[in-house]
Amino acid sequence: MKRWFRNNRGFLVFVLVFGLFRTAVADWNPIPSGSMRPTVLEGDVVLVNRLAYDLKLPLSNVILQRTGEPQRGDIVTFASPKDGTRLIKRLVAVPGDVVEMRNEELIINGRTAHYQPLQQLTETVADNVALPALRLQESGVLPPHRVQWLAGVNARSSFGPITIPPGQYMMLGDNRDDSADSRYFGLVPRNLLIGRAVGVIASADITGNWMPRWERFASNFH
Repeated sequence: MKRWFRNNRGFLVFVLVFGLFRTAVADWNPIPSGSMRPTVLEGDVVLVNRLAYDLKLPLSNVILQRTGEPQRGDIVTFASPKDGTRLIKRLVAVPGDVVEMRNEELIINGRTAHYQPLQQLTETVADNVALPALRLQESGVLPPHRVQWLAGVNARSSFGPITIPPGQYMMLGDNRDDSADSRYFGLVPRNLLIGRAVGVIASADITGNWMPRWERFASNFH
């Protein structure tokens, strides 16, 4: 055994350093669901900056040093406060914000978001059910980005107002009517934030023919 360790110590050091890098500095996150459509698609693999907000003790949620502040509009990976599942959503409200939603329209600190229709299409959701969808650009209260509304879905399209307490954040999926987010599992404490997603590394059409989506490789979020 000692001889084996001696002969493979270079490889073992590489594995250890690589593991520490992934758990403390940068990581990648495969996307299994459509909750962030149309910004992030099923089959995308996104790059995550784990040092965007905090330096943590590897393999833990213990914060050693704050490195930045989460901002409205960030696309964030985090551990679900409900069951610990790793999720990716858009951060829409920070501590001190008063946030509500009325008939799909997001309102932050008394200001209603602006919505510009972009595209009407049909989306396939669970059980191969096809529903009419409307894609829009949301702006005004968050940096401009696309969202999607689905017709005929019994989603929580109205809530609040809610005042975000210290150390907590509200997350919503861009696919507003097909996303399990803070409307369902509550606010997310800072220590459960993993990092900020910065772009797409690679992508494959996992809901269709599994072919690479070359146009999404090494791309920013559109």
